[in-house]
Amino acid sequence: MILSQATMIAAPAQRIFDFFERSEETYTRWHPDHISFRWLQDGRQAAGNRFYFEERIHGAHYKRTMRYTKVERDRLIEFVPDNFLIGLFLRRVRFVIEAVDARCRVTQEVHIRVGPLGLRLNRAGFTAVEQHMREEGDNLKALMERDNTPAPT
Repeated sequence: MILSQATMIAAPAQRIFDFFERSEETYTRWHPDHISFRWLQDGRQAAGNRFYFEERIHGAHYKRTMRYTKVERDRLIEFVPDNFLIGLFLRRVRFVIEAVDARCRVTQEVHIRVGPLGLRLNRAGFTAVEQHMREEGDNLKALMERDNTPAPT
């Protein structure tokens, strides 16, 4: 199952990618339920690098260590859980940045392995994750477009 959410943002792909690259300073501004972010090595997005984050979703406090698997500057950010057991359920998270005219479409995907029974039992949790993703998209748009206003002439 893939939870997916796309947002059109009037900002260049480089600015959006840089926002994620500066996650230690931007993460808690991005969403009120984001608690903390820190790099565990190197301080940048690159395949193999690891990071740690905490957030609240649907009343649950999540603490995750993740590892980047694919990073294409200004186009794609993909990461997976560092923990094998969590990785059995949470397969990967992707942010795809696509230029569309003078804007960018940012698509967030959360790839989850779940059967029909798990889907039924956790529907409220998945709905809360989808809501969180929509809020992240809206907040990213507001942050990027607010910072993207041209200077007066």
